[in-house]
Amino acid sequence: MTHTSVGSTARVLGAGLRALLALTLLCGVVYPLAVTGIAQTLFRDRADGSEIKDASGQVVGSSLIGQRYDLPPEKGEESPAPDLRWFQPRPSRGLGTNSVNTRYELILSGATNRSGDDEELIGWVKAAKAAVVKDNSTATYTVRPDDVPPDAVTSSGSGLDPHISPAYAALQVHRVADRNGLAVRKVEHLVEEHTTGRLLGFLGEPRVNVLELNTALRDAVRG
Repeated sequence: MTHTSVGSTARVLGAGLRALLALTLLCGVVYPLAVTGIAQTLFRDRADGSEIKDASGQVVGSSLIGQRYDLPPEKGEESPAPDLRWFQPRPSRGLGTNSVNTRYELILSGATNRSGDDEELIGWVKAAKAAVVKDNSTATYTVRPDDVPPDAVTSSGSGLDPHISPAYAALQVHRVADRNGLAVRKVEHLVEEHTTGRLLGFLGEPRVNVLELNTALRDAVRG
C-alpha cells in the first residue's frame, strides 16, 4: 500500500468518525433535549404521562390507562371481586382464549377477537350482565337487564380503556351512593362534572374517565 493510499484511507476514516460524532451529538443529545424542552413547555401534563392527582397532590394513575377497583383477593380465588364502593370500568379481557385481564395489566392488552355469535363470548356477556344487574341494584333502586349498556359487559379493543359511557356511570350512581353513605344527587353531580362531550361537538362519543371520577369520589368521601 502506497503512502497516498494510507493517507486517503485515513481521511475517509477521519471523516466517518467526525460524522458519527456529529450525528450522535445532534440526534442523541440536541434533538432529544429540544423535543423534551418543547414538550415540557407546551404539553407538560401529557409529556409526563397524563398523570391524575388527588386532592393531596399524590399521583394515583394515568388518565390514559384504565384501572380495576377490587377487594383484596381471597386465598385460592382466581380473580378478585369488585369493590362496590367505587365506579367500575369496562370488563377487560386478555389475548388468551380464556384469560380475563381483571387488573388491566399491560402485558395482556388486546381484544377477545371473538365473533358476535361466539358461544363463549355470549356466555361472558350474559354472565357480566347478570352481575351488573345484581351488583348495582340497591334496596331502593332496581336495575333492569334492559338498562345495562353495551360497555358494561364488553371490553374495548385494547382492554385498557379508561372510559365508560355516561349511561354506565349513571347506572352505578345509586350503588356508589349507598355504599359510601352519600346523597344520590351528590354522586350524580360528580358524574356530570367528569363527563366529557364529543370532540368539537361531533367526533367520538360522550365519556367518563373512571379514574378521574373515583378520585373525585374519594375526595368527596373524605370530605
